[in-house]
Amino acid sequence: MINKHVLDNGLRIVYEKIPYLRSVSIGIWVGTGSRNENTTNNGISHFIEHMLFKGTRNRTAKDIAVCIDSIGGQLNAFTGKEYTCYYAKVLDTHIETAMDLLQDMFFNSVFNERDISVEKQVIIEEINMHEDTPEELVHEVLARVIWDGDPLGYTILGTRECLERIDKEMIKGYIHDNYTCSNTVISVAGNFDENELINVIGKHFGSWKSEQSQQSNYNKVDFRAACHARKKETEQVHMCMGFEGFEHGSDDIYPLLVINNILGGGISSRLFQNIREEKGLVYSIYSYPSSYKNTGLFAIYAGMNPGQLKEVVRLIAEEIENLVSKGIDEHELGKSKEQLKGNYMLGLESTNSRMNSIGKSEVLLGYVQTPEEILEKIEKVKMDDINRVLKLVFDLNKASIAAVGTVDKDTDLKALVKC
Repeated sequence: MINKHVLDNGLRIVYEKIPYLRSVSIGIWVGTGSRNENTTNNGISHFIEHMLFKGTRNRTAKDIAVCIDSIGGQLNAFTGKEYTCYYAKVLDTHIETAMDLLQDMFFNSVFNERDISVEKQVIIEEINMHEDTPEELVHEVLARVIWDGDPLGYTILGTRECLERIDKEMIKGYIHDNYTCSNTVISVAGNFDENELINVIGKHFGSWKSEQSQQSNYNKVDFRAACHARKKETEQVHMCMGFEGFEHGSDDIYPLLVINNILGGGISSRLFQNIREEKGLVYSIYSYPSSYKNTGLFAIYAGMNPGQLKEVVRLIAEEIENLVSKGIDEHELGKSKEQLKGNYMLGLESTNSRMNSIGKSEVLLGYVQTPEEILEKIEKVKMDDINRVLKLVFDLNKASIAAVGTVDKDTDLKALVKC
C-alpha cells in the first residue's frame, strides 16, 4: 500500500512498504530542473546535482563514497526538465545511515570554489560527449525546435557560456529559491517499519524551514511546428519527428501509450517491422511519448544512411497516414494493452523503480496513483479513445522535424513529409 505523510514544515513523504524484500530505496525529489532556468544560468540544476557529492561540512567527497560503500549501498542522482532526484539504495538495516548521508549532502554541502572550478570541466566534458553522440543529441535539437525560446527547450546539461558564469553565490541563490519544503518530496520503497521511517525522516528533515513556500509553476508553452538540420560529420543521419502530446495527469496519455506500442514502441511495431525488418533502411527506429506540466510530446526517431533520409521520412509519414485513416483493429488494441500492462508491472520489480514511480508522481502531480489504478486506466482504453487521440495528435501538417548528421542545413525537411 502506498501512503503519504506531511511533516509540519510541509515536506511530503510518500512510501510503499514491501515486506518480502531486504532493500530500501530512498529518494529526495526537488521540483526543479532545466525548465526553471533562464539564459543566464542554464545548466545550474544539473550542476548543483553534481556539487552535492563534492563534500559537506562533515564529510569530504571521499567520505561520502566510503560511507555508502561500507554498507554495500548505492548512491546517485539525476536531473530532468522539471525535477532533480538524489537517492540511495541500501539494506533495510541501514536506513538511518542512508538518511543521515542524504540529509548531510542536502543541507551541508560546502560548494568549495576549487570544486566548482573542477566540476565545470567535468560537465564540459559531459557536454562534449553528448555532442559526439548524435543519436542522443537529435532529441535535444527537436526540443529546441518545438519550444524555441522557452526553458522547456533548454538542454539539461546547460551551455559552456552559462557554466562559466556559475559561482557559489548563484548556487546558493538558486537553492534558496527552489530547494524548499513545499517543493520537495521524499519517497521510500522497500522493507521498513512505518513509524520508525517517519521518525527518522522527521529527525533529519523536520526542523528544515524555508522562506519560500510556492511550488514550481510553469507558463503555458505553445508547440511550434518547425524544422532544423544540424550539419555534423557522421556516417548516419539521425532524425526525430515530433507531434504535440499530452500533459502530466491527462487520461489521454493512456490511449497514446497504446498507440505508441503499435506504431513504434517495440520490435513488433509497424515502424520497426516495415522500415527496418522488411526494407532494411535503418538500424534503429522507435517512438515514445513524453509529458510535462501543461504540454507533451510524441516523438519518432530513426537513424539511417544519408541517402535514405528522404525514403525513411516518406515511409514514416505513410505509416502515420495509414494509422489515422484506417485505425487499428480489436486484436491490436488488446495486444497493445497487454504489452503495456506487462511492461509497466515488470518495470516495478525493484525498490528503485517503485521509489521513482511514487516520487516522480507526487512531485509533478501532487498525488500518487497506485499500480492498480494505472492498470485499470490502461484496461479502460476503448477504440473510440484511440480514434480520438489519433486525430488529435498525428497531424503531419503540424509536425516538427530535427536532423543531425551529414545533411545540409538548408534541406527542406518539411517537404520530405509530403514527398
